Amino acid sequence: MVTLLIVYHSQSGNTLKMAEAAVRGAREIEGVKVILKKALETREEDLLQCDGLVLGSPEYFGYMCGALKDLFDRTYEKVRGHKRIFRKPYAVFISAGNDGQGALMNIEKICLGYQFKKVYPPVLAKGPVSEEILLRCEELGRTIAAGCEAGIY
Repeated sequence: MVTLLIVYHSQSGNTLKMAEAAVRGAREIEGVKVILKKALETREEDLLQCDGLVLGSPEYFGYMCGALKDLFDRTYEKVRGHKRIFRKPYAVFISAGNDGQGALMNIEKICLGYQFKKVYPPVLAKGPVSEEILLRCEELGRTIAAGCEAGIY
């Protein structure tokens, strides 16, 4: 069995809706354990033990949320260079009041430093989270889970 870790932070509930949609999609794939965790509760062990990673953040002032940045700050030195981190598949979803590009760019820069492997295009919700966005998050979760389960990443 493979494990997909979905990490998020949400204050308004929008990013949580997106995270829950990703969980729904991922749970459609047999042989995948899906873990949904708040960014502030996620530890380096979680990053090391999962087979795939989905990161969700609201956009604040053109940047990722502080909780996700905190996760990166707390774990980077502890997991840097570890064989369980190298080329770990990841994807991102963002709930943005603006365009989400600043948050996305900075998350992707940090993921590059971790040496994660981006395997799915980001889902950006600009404004209210629509049904279309939730369907795209479900597809993101389903695709990452299936790819991890099949061992193609």
